[in-house]
Amino acid sequence: MKNLLTILLLTSLFAGGCNISEQQKVISDNNIKTPGTQVTETHNNSTKNTLDLSNQNLAKIPNDVFNKSNLEELDASNNNLTGAIQAEIRHLGNLRILNLSNNKMTGVPAEIGQLSKLEYLDLSNNQLTGLPNELGNLQNLKKLDISGNDYSEQDLNKIIENLPTGVQIIK
Repeated sequence: MKNLLTILLLTSLFAGGCNISEQQKVISDNNIKTPGTQVTETHNNSTKNTLDLSNQNLAKIPNDVFNKSNLEELDASNNNLTGAIQAEIRHLGNLRILNLSNNKMTGVPAEIGQLSKLEYLDLSNNQLTGLPNELGNLQNLKKLDISGNDYSEQDLNKIIENLPTGVQIIK
C-alpha cells in the first residue's frame, strides 16, 4: 500500500511538472527529512531512530533536529561544527549514541549531562580544551571517546569520580 501511494505521489508530481530534486524537503516513510539526512528505523524488539548528519559540511546542527525527541542515535561526525553544539541537545532525552567526532568544536555544553540514557559519546578529534563536569551525570554511559583533544586532565578526573565504574574512556 505504501509503495502504491508513493508511486501515485511521484506520478502526480512529475505529471504536474514538478521535479523532486527541486524540493527542499523529502517525505520518506512518514518522516520529513532534509536532503542528505538519513532516518533509519529497524524493527527488532524495538524501534531505533537514527539520524545521520555526517559528512555534510555543517557549521551547526539544524535546529529542527532538537524536536526529534524519540531520536536514539545522532551522528554529526566529520562536519565543521565549531564552538559547542546547541544547548537544545538536552531535548533529545532518548539519545543513546551521540557521535560528534572529527569536527572543530572547542566546547561541550553542560546540557549534555541531561541526556540520562546516553551510553556512547564520541567527542574525538575536535579542539576541546575543557570538559563540563556535567558529563559525570551520565550514569548509563559505557564509552566516552575524547581522544585527539587538548582537554584538562583535572576536568576529566572530576568527571570520572562521578561516572559509574567500568565506563571505557578513550583518551
